[in-house]
Amino acid sequence: MNVYEYAMKVEKEGEAYYREMVSKAQNPGLKRIFTMLADEEVKHYNIFKNMMKKEDIDLEKLDLITDTKTIFQTLTQEKDNIDLDKEQVQFYKDAITREENSKNFYAQKAEELESVTEKSIFLQIAAEEVKHKKVLEEIVTFLEEPADWVASAEF
Repeated sequence: MNVYEYAMKVEKEGEAYYREMVSKAQNPGLKRIFTMLADEEVKHYNIFKNMMKKEDIDLEKLDLITDTKTIFQTLTQEKDNIDLDKEQVQFYKDAITREENSKNFYAQKAEELESVTEKSIFLQIAAEEVKHKKVLEEIVTFLEEPADWVASAEF
C-alpha cells in the first residue's frame, strides 16, 4: 500500500469514526460538530485521491480550515443542555489519540516526500489534524466540566 492509499484509508476510517460519534451523540450541537469533522475527513480523502491520480492541486484553493468559531458558538449555545455520558467521553478521548496519530503520520511522510507541493499538502493536512485534536480536547473539557467551560482563546 503506497502512502496515498494508506492516507486515504486513515481518512476513510476517520470519517466512519466521526459518523459513529454523530449517531452516539445525544446533543444536537455535538451532532453538528461531528458531522463537520466527518466532512473534513472526506475533504482530506479526496485530496489524497487526487494526489495519487497525479491530478493538479492548487494549494491556494485548498480550504481545509475547520470552522472552529461555529463549533465553539454551538458548544456555548448548548452549554446548559448537556448530559455527561462517560462512554461517549472515552470515545472522544480515543478520537483525540487518532487525530494525534494522523498528524504524526502526515508530518513524518512529509519529511520523506521529495515534491515540495506534496510535502506542503501533507503538512497542511497534519496541521488540520492538530485543529481536530484541539476541538476534541475542548469537547471533552466541555463535557466533563460544562459549568466551568470557556472556549480556548486559540479559537
